[in-house]
Amino acid sequence: MKFRYQVCMMMVTMLLLLSCKNDNQDKRSGNKPTHPHWPNNAQLVISISMQFETGGQPAGVESPFSGNPLPKDVPDLPAESWYRYGAREGIYRMLDLWKKYGIKVTSHVVGAAALKYPELAKAIAAGGHEIAAHGISWDNQWNKNYADELKFVKDGVDTVAQLTGQTAIGYNCNWLRRSPNTLKVLQDLGFMYHIDDLSRDEPFITKVRGKNFVVIPYTERNNDIIKITGEHWTPDQFLSQLKREFDQLYAEGAQKRRMMSISFHDRIGGSPAMVNAMESFIRYTKEKTGVFYMRKDDIAKLVINDPDTPVDNSEEMYNN
Repeated sequence: MKFRYQVCMMMVTMLLLLSCKNDNQDKRSGNKPTHPHWPNNAQLVISISMQFETGGQPAGVESPFSGNPLPKDVPDLPAESWYRYGAREGIYRMLDLWKKYGIKVTSHVVGAAALKYPELAKAIAAGGHEIAAHGISWDNQWNKNYADELKFVKDGVDTVAQLTGQTAIGYNCNWLRRSPNTLKVLQDLGFMYHIDDLSRDEPFITKVRGKNFVVIPYTERNNDIIKITGEHWTPDQFLSQLKREFDQLYAEGAQKRRMMSISFHDRIGGSPAMVNAMESFIRYTKEKTGVFYMRKDDIAKLVINDPDTPVDNSEEMYNN
């Protein structure tokens, strides 16, 4: 499977080179490509995050039962079973869906979750999906000093790499809450990108100690934990949101680079109704030309040295 993915990526690279060659030919002839913002004349790129967190959550973490908490020292057994659903059913159901449509996703994996369910981490990697980092455990980073944060991130990366053979180059903090040192920590550990940003509908560059670091914005709008668990939307409402977002970004993609981000969590997005809704959305997008599903690491590699990628140093005071 890994070999087949490498072959596929070689083909994508060849298409990119051909696209660039054709672009140059078009410029010489005065006919520019219709959508020059992505490789192979794509009009919109969709990137899916599949969060693998089950088994890494601390006691008392949010669940459908959080509104009626038990005493501190009493285990919340129904809540624990809700999380186990992600490992027993959710991830596998989503993997079947991605395989059916040939879609590769990015899975942000908590180290402790991979340790508890190593066969699941290996199945994600074997499916050709990106293994990205999500910390060693489900814990805050915003309150850690530099050394503690570096160890927290590195322990998670090393743990998952030993199980899957993939060393992460992308990162997602718990609830996106970074510290002022996070990007410097990630740079020191060899990361290429992070997703803990909501400021754009396209990837961009930020400078960390003067070097390019990619930001691939996350989403709260197309996020199951926000809309389904948090706001109690139905799968039909979520599907409608995805379609409307897609329609708008696809239209904008005729004029500028656009990316649509979607986030599914193991115990939420992996439910039967949500997977059914997602399949309906995938079929909807397949009706349009120029729509590509991409892993975030592949996006980062494409844009990191692209002179057309926007540079935004709004957080410069933290990244020097």
